[in-house]
Amino acid sequence: MPFETIGSPLLWVAFVVFVLAMLAIDLGVFHKKAHDVSLREAGAWSAIWIAFAAVFGIGIHAWFGGERALEFATGYLIEKALAVDNIFVFVVIFAAFGIPTRYQHRVLFWGVLGALVMRAAFIMAGGAFLQRFHWAIYVFGAILAITGFKLLVQRNEVLRPEDSLIVRWVRKIMPVTPGVEGDRFTLVRDGKRYATPLLLALVAVEVTDVIFAVDSIPAIFAVTTDPFIVFTSNIFAILGLRSLYFLLAGVVTKFAYLKVGLSLVLVFVGAKMLLMDVYKLPILASLGVIAALLGGSIVASVVFGPRKQVPAPEAVR
Repeated sequence: MPFETIGSPLLWVAFVVFVLAMLAIDLGVFHKKAHDVSLREAGAWSAIWIAFAAVFGIGIHAWFGGERALEFATGYLIEKALAVDNIFVFVVIFAAFGIPTRYQHRVLFWGVLGALVMRAAFIMAGGAFLQRFHWAIYVFGAILAITGFKLLVQRNEVLRPEDSLIVRWVRKIMPVTPGVEGDRFTLVRDGKRYATPLLLALVAVEVTDVIFAVDSIPAIFAVTTDPFIVFTSNIFAILGLRSLYFLLAGVVTKFAYLKVGLSLVLVFVGAKMLLMDVYKLPILASLGVIAALLGGSIVASVVFGPRKQVPAPEAVR
């Protein structure tokens, strides 16, 4: 039986056109020239993306009812929460490759654009797979729960993105310049094409998103099987990821227990998927549990966390 969806072809087209238009305005107008993104600018863009998501959620409530709106809000909150883990990794990636802050937005822009395409493919494939093989929901649930426990145990491990297989493969097929060459990802020198550290950072960002998508997309399928709700909540959260990075990159490592909260969110959502045929937890209750886990981890970080900031590598300005 096919999944029920509120997404007519016209709605899909309208949403994709909106996303592409916003990305074009972002890169072509507001970030046409490379510059350091200030906290004020990052805060303004974060507020804009959250406002867009809120207006979209209100529209869903008005046209399709409260239950669909709650599904969108819960999916958005889950993806937004898991995106914080991306920020931890982005801090490490930019430091590892020595990417100046004025060029980080360019890397994240193309990284997010690639993520939008990959997320769409994952969501379509995942929805079709779940539609045909219901038992896969238990596999996804187990993966989420195991990933949550793994993240909890390994939360203090140091990542080395420059040593990843994909990045090493890029180094093998293309020589890399010793330093950043403006905002270029590649350049030709003496008739030979070189990669720059920006390209290596972009590759690392894309690989990171693929890894996180394995967690976040099944997590939203635990809330709803409507592909349009899954896609739109996921994309709205991803679109705000760049501004959220510039807003939180300097303070995110202060929250010592935040990764504990994120781990418990994954475990909770995984358990919800494993038990969904036995007991279906109401959407509002799921939203409350997720908000409580994240809020509790932030409060615990402020009250019980170390007084000194957890060390985090700094990128070159």
